[in-house]
Amino acid sequence: MAGRGMEVLAPAGGWEALEAAVRAGADAVYLGGQAFGARANAKNFTREELARAVEYCHQRGVRVHVTVNTLLKNAELAPALEFVEYLCTLPVDAVLVQDMGLLALLRQRAPELPLHASTQMSLHSPAGVRLAEELGMARVVLARELSLKEIAAIRAGTEVELEAFVHGALCMSVSGQCLLSAALGGRSGNRGQCAQPCRLAFAAPGGTGHDLSLKDLSFVEGLPRLAEAGVCSAKIEGRMKRPEYVAAAAAACRLAADGEPVPPGLMEQLEAVFSRSGFTDGYLTGCRGREMFGTRRREDVTAATSKVLGQLRGLYRAERQRVPVDMELGLAGGEVLLAVRDREGHQASARAGAAQGAPLAGERAAVQLGKTGGTVFSPGHIQVPEQGVPLSVGELNDLRRRALSGLLALRGNRKAIPFTPLPVEEPQAHACTGEPFLRACFRQAEQIPPQAQACREWVLPVETSLQDLEALGRRGPKILLELPRGLFGGEACLRARMEERMKAGFQDFLCGSLGAFQLCRELGGKAHGSFGLNITNAAGLEAFARLGLLSAEVSPELSGREISGLGGTLPRGVAVYGRQPLMLTRNCPLANARGCLGCKEPGFLTDRKGMRFPVLCREQGRWGAELLNSVPVWLGDLLKGGEGLDFTVLRFSVENSVECGEIFQALSKGVLPQGTYTRGLFRRGVE
Repeated sequence: MAGRGMEVLAPAGGWEALEAAVRAGADAVYLGGQAFGARANAKNFTREELARAVEYCHQRGVRVHVTVNTLLKNAELAPALEFVEYLCTLPVDAVLVQDMGLLALLRQRAPELPLHASTQMSLHSPAGVRLAEELGMARVVLARELSLKEIAAIRAGTEVELEAFVHGALCMSVSGQCLLSAALGGRSGNRGQCAQPCRLAFAAPGGTGHDLSLKDLSFVEGLPRLAEAGVCSAKIEGRMKRPEYVAAAAAACRLAADGEPVPPGLMEQLEAVFSRSGFTDGYLTGCRGREMFGTRRREDVTAATSKVLGQLRGLYRAERQRVPVDMELGLAGGEVLLAVRDREGHQASARAGAAQGAPLAGERAAVQLGKTGGTVFSPGHIQVPEQGVPLSVGELNDLRRRALSGLLALRGNRKAIPFTPLPVEEPQAHACTGEPFLRACFRQAEQIPPQAQACREWVLPVETSLQDLEALGRRGPKILLELPRGLFGGEACLRARMEERMKAGFQDFLCGSLGAFQLCRELGGKAHGSFGLNITNAAGLEAFARLGLLSAEVSPELSGREISGLGGTLPRGVAVYGRQPLMLTRNCPLANARGCLGCKEPGFLTDRKGMRFPVLCREQGRWGAELLNSVPVWLGDLLKGGEGLDFTVLRFSVENSVECGEIFQALSKGVLPQGTYTRGLFRRGVE
């Protein structure tokens, strides 16, 4: 992107939205095929439509990014690779990925293919972006929760391209860290099937009543500030939105990127065509809080009148003259020759026999050649013979049409990206070393009961005091220190804390994000993976193993059968007890009432059925807040020893030490625990 200025990147959920984006001024579009994209419910494109879309865009100088950014199971890796192989034949300009296994396989098979780290990879810290760059990413799509200052800090530490959202829907959860839809309905947001339950009523005391629903982002007029922070591409969310929305957003961003004022009327139309109680820029400006929350009201729906939609269709009714073309008209052997050239080196020509009668004057011929309206071409330098040409106006128009048609065809024809179709190796059954050992995660040291001595490993937050850690370390089990999944500008603080604890002898860390994992690697710590790394296939396990991960808790979206068939060599485990974190958010839903409450005990959100979902934060929200499931998962009686597990995880959050002890006793006796529980996704998996 060097030297091109800010790229306007627009969504295309279908063909009309694609045309709207291109004709309204987008420099690039992102779209998906029929599978493996994070918006499975958009119209999306068949393979034939993809080929047509890539040709259409390339003819107009527009880049095409294709989403292959879902988590993949073992059986899906081969078809996903075959799909990317097809994309390389078109060729597309970039492929967006989330799955670490797919990423590793693509680096082997198509090293020249530009890969972009999807926002689903939860990259929100300099360390995470450094890892993405090390892995060969050409670009990183940053998490939406970052401020301009935090983006600038990331830019200062990496050379990889940075893409940031500038307009569209905001998820309450950090992308890639949401299990709410999967847990409540079996539809995985990590696999493009999100049912958006967060837009329903989840109420905090004194809150809005919809305390998981944010307004849409809009920072269109702030594009110059994004560019100053180091962002090269301004991304518009909305592959499931109507073409009029795409056109309005692309046109507004085009003006802002070009340094032109955005008419207030256009911004009003953009809000009318889709908003949730208006817009917010709270993350980018660092002004988080109650004002960021909003729902889709009746007046938001009715604002998109037929008049507004009709006006917005005018933005993409005609071709945009976006490709400069130079023309040279000459005489050769009794024929008239027109040569046309674009700025990328493509050249085409057309010939016409000389006509009888008076020649067309040179000045008139130049004017006529410059009439490229209705095409994608804008006239550049035009050279004609001084004596004119022996053609009529109609014949010259036809000559120009044929030459430009030939140039347009050449622009849509590009060399394929090399792809080596290596087979995906069938994963070998994982060889366990013995009976799975216990890893117990505690929110605080006071929760640890005497029965926890049965564990091989205890996990405590990295912010646990050194005094407590040293006292616990003398009691037996190895201690792992859990790093926050959300770093959000706190990387330097976390690094210092890790270094302090490593000097005291605590070398093992539990990592739930790529940023935390990379920090551990850079400091020479021993890294173990939690569920937040989203490992769903053997290739992902092996990719993390090559990077130095020592063990991994696999994704809770896998069924028991899928876990047992994972294969690979990296030691793995699953949670057999605990309230699964369903969201990681930077905007605490409990703070809607009076700002940060400094909760010493867990707070709760209540859904429309009266179920209470705990909300926890660490260090008064420094690392974000987590929404937990209303009931804990219990698999203690379902594991039969054939799942290929090296360890099982007990995750304690809202329990006191007595309740923790009871869970240990139930597990040791093989009986069901007291109270309500869920089997999670162990039996059914996800779509």
